[in-house]
Amino acid sequence: MLIRLDPTRATPLFEQLAAAVRAAIIDGRVIGGERLPSARDLAESLGVNMHTVLRAYRVLRDEQLIELHRGRGAVVAVRIGGHAALAGAIHDLVDEAKQHDLPEGALLALISQAYRGAPAPPRVLRTPTTR
Repeated sequence: MLIRLDPTRATPLFEQLAAAVRAAIIDGRVIGGERLPSARDLAESLGVNMHTVLRAYRVLRDEQLIELHRGRGAVVAVRIGGHAALAGAIHDLVDEAKQHDLPEGALLALISQAYRGAPAPPRVLRTPTTR
């Protein structure tokens, strides 16, 4: 798993690291049950503080993408196998939203409403106009 962090970006390093590991999990580059590098080893290879790695790992643990075990380190959660297909569907949804000039905030609001079980808005069927 190749990880690159950019200290010149406004995004904190721990968020960049969490995003890189998250992407590797969702893409299937690392699989459920696979051990991630120890915080110490990863920090050393990236040239960052070990607490930066631990903070990123805690974010991923809170998202239930990894499990943290004292003495065993970080392990990719086994139950995330279906995330790769879901990630593809999400990318398709984002592409569709962009084609319709739907702002990011509006898309996120729609997703949030759907996730909470709100009824879907009525579908508008467009009929061709004749002249």
